[in-house]
Amino acid sequence: MKRNLFVKFSSYIAHITGQPATFTLAAFFILVWVITGPFFGFSDSWQLVINTTTTIVTFLMVFLIQSTQNRDTVAIQLKLDELIRATEKAHNALLDIEELSEEELVKIRKNYEKIAATARSNLRQGKLDIGVPEIESKIRKKKDL
Repeated sequence: MKRNLFVKFSSYIAHITGQPATFTLAAFFILVWVITGPFFGFSDSWQLVINTTTTIVTFLMVFLIQSTQNRDTVAIQLKLDELIRATEKAHNALLDIEELSEEELVKIRKNYEKIAATARSNLRQGKLDIGVPEIESKIRKKKDL
C-alpha cells in the first residue's frame, strides 16, 4: 500500500512540475526573491533562503523524477518485448536484452550495424532496404543449389 501511494504521489508531482504554470510559479518565486534583495541588503541570510530552498527541491525532485523514469522505462521495455514476441520474424533472443552484459550488447549491436550498412548500400544501388537479411540469404542459398 505504501509503495502504491508513493507511485501515485511521484507520478502526480512529476506531472504537476512539468506544467507551464509550475515553471511560471517558480520564476515568480525567484523574481520575488530578487526584488526583496535590497530590502535585506543582499545579506547572507537572504542568499541562504534561495540556496537552501533550491537545494531541497532539487534533491527531492531527483528521486521523484528517477522513480517516474524507472516505471516509464520498464513499461516501454515491456511493450517492446511484446512487439518482438508478437512479430513473426523478430528475434526472440532480443527479449529482455537490457539484462545482457555490455560485451554481449556490443556483439549484437555490431551485427545490426552490419545489417544497417548493407541496407544503406542497397539503397545507394537502387535496391530495397527491407526484409530480413538472415532469411534472404537462406533463400539465395537455396536458389543457388
